[in-house]
Amino acid sequence: MRPYGWMLMLAAVVLVVDQAAKYWAVSALSNGERIVVIPELIQLRLLRNPGAAFSIGEGVTWVFTLVAAAAVAAILYVGRRLRSTAWTVVLGALLGGAFSHLLDRLFRAPGFAQGHVVDFIDYGGLFVGNVADIALTGSCALLVVLTLRDIPIGGVADKGSPSV
Repeated sequence: MRPYGWMLMLAAVVLVVDQAAKYWAVSALSNGERIVVIPELIQLRLLRNPGAAFSIGEGVTWVFTLVAAAAVAAILYVGRRLRSTAWTVVLGALLGGAFSHLLDRLFRAPGFAQGHVVDFIDYGGLFVGNVADIALTGSCALLVVLTLRDIPIGGVADKGSPSV
């Protein structure tokens, strides 16, 4: 299988795991229940986030819908040039997380293109996220490492100069 196919497969795994976890959270935690996983560090509790990280921009949910759609389109376009395993993982995780958030924005309440993202993993009261957020954060960290190490997406061109 080519790197683009692996990227799509990883994205599908992230998407399915995130949406399944959100489905569980909505059904199991909807009555305000909290489940302590690691005391003082991690608990599970349901929130519906109309904004971005830390609920920033709650009044402009439609903007985040457009941003997520643009991110998905850009990753699909750039992913066609993949030749690096590490970049395949980065773009696959980014695509899965962004697409899962896009689905929330498009199809969850309160309405089309204004949906709230389901968050349920509470990190010691600092913020509440979901599986897609873990994939997005981890892949962004790896993206920074790959960029700082000058590892190209498309492999190495002739004479050792990186191609993009």
